[in-house]
Amino acid sequence: MSDRAATAQPAATARSMTWGWIALTAITLGSWWLAPAHFTTTVAASTPITALVLVLAIVKVRLIFRYFMEVHTAPRWLRHATDAWIAVLFGAVFVVYLL
Repeated sequence: MSDRAATAQPAATARSMTWGWIALTAITLGSWWLAPAHFTTTVAASTPITALVLVLAIVKVRLIFRYFMEVHTAPRWLRHATDAWIAVLFGAVFVVYLL
């Protein structure tokens, strides 16, 4: 393996982690901006906003799993298992919230 190939992999990993961090920061700021207090003087629970924030949380969890816990380099079964775990967990949260 050449030196160029050996240094290309860490650079690509660092770049993807940087973009992952930027996405996580943007999602966090977007979730904060969705707070009802930004639009009205009274704060009341809103089902659509709560659902949107939970969807954004799903995206954040998947990004953290993939890029910061290095699941993207794990075996396929582990990648699928973490995706299934996210789906079951957030599905349960949605069901409990809507009941």
